[in-house]
Amino acid sequence: HKRDQEVNNQKYKRLVRSREGMVSTEMVPASKLKVGDLIIVEKDQRVPADLVLLRTTERAGACFVRTDQLDGETDWKLRLAVPDTQKLESNAKLFEIHASLFAEKPQRDIHSFIGTFTRHDGSGEESLDVENTLWTNCVVASGTALGAVVYTGQETRSVMNNCQPRSKVGLLDMEINQLTKVLFGAVIGLAFVLMCLKGFQGPWYRYMFRFVLLFSYIIPISLRVNLDMGKAFYSWSMQRDKEMPETVVRCTTIPEELGRISYLLSDKTGTLTQNSMVFKRLHLGTGSYSTESFDQVREKVMQAYATPADSSSPTKPTALPLAKTRRSEHSRVQEAVKAVALCHNVTPVWEPCDDTQSEADQHYNIERQTHTVVYQASSPDEVALVKWTEEVGLALEKRDLVSIQLRTPNNRILDFSILQVFPFTSETKRMGIIVKDTTTGEITFYLKGADVVMSGIVQYTDWLDEECGNMAREGLRTLVVAKKSLTEEQYLDFDTRYNAARMAIADRGSRVSAVVESLEREMELLCVTGVEDKLQDKVRTTLELLRNAGIKVWMLTGDKLETATCIAKSSRLVSRTQDLYVFAPVVTRTDAHQQLNSFRKKQDCALVITGDSLEVCLQYYQVELLELACRSPAVVCCRCSPTQKAQVVRLIQQHTGKRVC
Repeated sequence: HKRDQEVNNQKYKRLVRSREGMVSTEMVPASKLKVGDLIIVEKDQRVPADLVLLRTTERAGACFVRTDQLDGETDWKLRLAVPDTQKLESNAKLFEIHASLFAEKPQRDIHSFIGTFTRHDGSGEESLDVENTLWTNCVVASGTALGAVVYTGQETRSVMNNCQPRSKVGLLDMEINQLTKVLFGAVIGLAFVLMCLKGFQGPWYRYMFRFVLLFSYIIPISLRVNLDMGKAFYSWSMQRDKEMPETVVRCTTIPEELGRISYLLSDKTGTLTQNSMVFKRLHLGTGSYSTESFDQVREKVMQAYATPADSSSPTKPTALPLAKTRRSEHSRVQEAVKAVALCHNVTPVWEPCDDTQSEADQHYNIERQTHTVVYQASSPDEVALVKWTEEVGLALEKRDLVSIQLRTPNNRILDFSILQVFPFTSETKRMGIIVKDTTTGEITFYLKGADVVMSGIVQYTDWLDEECGNMAREGLRTLVVAKKSLTEEQYLDFDTRYNAARMAIADRGSRVSAVVESLEREMELLCVTGVEDKLQDKVRTTLELLRNAGIKVWMLTGDKLETATCIAKSSRLVSRTQDLYVFAPVVTRTDAHQQLNSFRKKQDCALVITGDSLEVCLQYYQVELLELACRSPAVVCCRCSPTQKAQVVRLIQQHTGKRVC
């Protein structure tokens, strides 16, 4: 209650216009905000309501937000202002335009938004998506943002994703409550028996009450007090444990519940591993480069960009696929490194030592000795890729909404215009970007993603599946990078269809996907990258201790089967004495039945199963699969979606009735 009052009373700047036409700001508490208000949110300030971002202090109209209080992710997210309002000279000009905002009805999904911004006095209609929004409880990480309130109170994404707080009662408390009820029944029973022996003459109810008082000592009231004192002491000890710094125990039933856990379900990335990515492998089909041979990549990049003519020769783009022409190893390396350096959503943030300049307005000609660059992205994989391209000589120098600048080994700047960006989603499992070389005018579509989706997009090669499997068996996270050259006519045709799909109100997502997929055909495969995610410190000894304590650990991850298997072995999730049973891909009920019978014959064998096979087995043989999996010493579920992970947790709780963490 106190926390709610503190949040509701926090004051924000609201942009208002007086009757005389003067535009000013007034301080209002968050609880007084209404739909349509124009709110200014400063750096490091919490967003009080769901907003559509109209303007920022950065010239490009971008700002970064932290969403850890909303989705648990610590990486900064890039948000973009509506281009029409960002172009205005000042905030006061917002009151001089005739425009309207359309927003979809309140939804729970924090990763999607459908809306439109319409100027009735000029430039027409623009589509809005989640990149133009600031959700409640996000924190502005750079610059100052001005937004229009579209949802407040119970209609905000944050509140709609909150569930009713359930009463957290420990199993020990429930057992004591049951024992107390039994003892109370025994007290009443004994009192009634003695009353029967004495007889019910006279004021029998007085004697009955006396007998109840006499036998009330059977109920151990002091036991509950002693247990509460013990739990309070254990909680205090956990907070003081030097092995777990900054631990905060918010419920005294935690110590007893931790001692009753039978199944521990863990993710891989960021839990068993550090979520700290390091680039380890580059495979071009004709050659492979690892950490030891990255110097050769650096030399080839330096030779490729040794003279200005190497990258700025006036070549007209053609519709013919480049894969049909033979290229040298130098050009293959150059194309692969350039693709990795361009195909991402990373933004370099320059941080001056004196902190006097804007974070997003640094120019490449500032002395690098007095500034440090920090790469911000929604995924650590992309940061690792960009850092690697910088190490081999092609550095990301500057990026805004419409352009990217790369710095070559001879300190020459390559300018590219950003025409379109297609962000990564868990459904598509890929991201793409269309850029135009400002020197040659060549338009190129770069795409990267998981091998399972990219194998059907790129032109057929006989080495892709094999090399992805080899990298995955080494525990590396793989990405397939491809490109496609476009003519001016091809791009203009795509742009027209893409903008029309984005303006649709109904079924916008599927229409946009269909247009993008029409471009993702017969792409030229450039390279496969491998990134290593290091294991957490002491993860092996921790898993060994959990296994010795009788706790079964399950790993639920979205990574490839080979990567998940490698991490399971290297982290000692599966002990050295245990075998692995890899559940073969199943599609039909008969296949699932055969695999379950084969696994039933195994003894002391860990199970590895993919999300597709898991879905088929749960559809036809749910009870049988859960019985066999619960008997297994360890289970690895790979290629699992977040929905499947939640389903697995729920089914284990229902099937075993034991404590699951």
